[in-house]
Amino acid sequence: MTSTETTDPSSTGDPDGAAGSSGPFRHEETDRDAAPQFVLPLVARIEKAAPPARTDALETAARAVLVLLSDERAVGDGEWAEAVRDWQDARIRKVVRRARGAEWRRAAALPGITVRGASAEVRVFPPVPLDGWPKDLARLQVSGTELDDPLRPAEPGTDQPVLWLNPELEMSAGKEMAQVGHGAQLAWWELGTEQRAAWRAAGFPLAVRSAERESWAALTRSGLPVVRDAGFTEIEAGSCTVVADHPALRGQL
Repeated sequence: MTSTETTDPSSTGDPDGAAGSSGPFRHEETDRDAAPQFVLPLVARIEKAAPPARTDALETAARAVLVLLSDERAVGDGEWAEAVRDWQDARIRKVVRRARGAEWRRAAALPGITVRGASAEVRVFPPVPLDGWPKDLARLQVSGTELDDPLRPAEPGTDQPVLWLNPELEMSAGKEMAQVGHGAQLAWWELGTEQRAAWRAAGFPLAVRSAERESWAALTRSGLPVVRDAGFTEIEAGSCTVVADHPALRGQL
């Protein structure tokens, strides 16, 4: 089920991951590549007897990224802040792995945050060096599980943040989890301090939906943050995968 993704917060057309109209870091490409590379690990709990619904897993993964970014340990002088800054200062990589049973219990014992949805559980961990994964995370599977929605997800409300998936792309659940995590992160960067605080106080409500084919092109040209794939797995480099549609950002267009 999963994938490694990268994002560049500094331009709107980078094929190495996600891109938005602005972000907190402004490095030339050589600077980003030369910086030490970190990855944000996410682990989805996928029990054989009761796997989560696909959309719920995607939404939970996106919220997990936001929960970590806003956690007091990840900002200022927090214990995770340096790792988060180093991660964001280079290529923004996310890796989604799966665990069940004892694997999940071992992962849950490591420093991190577990975020729960209606049926999904995703644990997000502070960034680690590409070659410095904790043993109990490094051994987890990165492929082989698919998820489905037993029921069609309801239409999102007009005042609800929505991460719109490209309806023309076929992606595994794991790859989509990484992509919507990028989208949530780009939306977070675009918001002002008060808007971030309000979103966090509300528990980071959001929806993940596949866009209508006839509206996808307009969404990518709307000025909202757009995720572009690195092309390492599954789809062609530069493909637009997610548009992050937050009501507060619509008002700025």
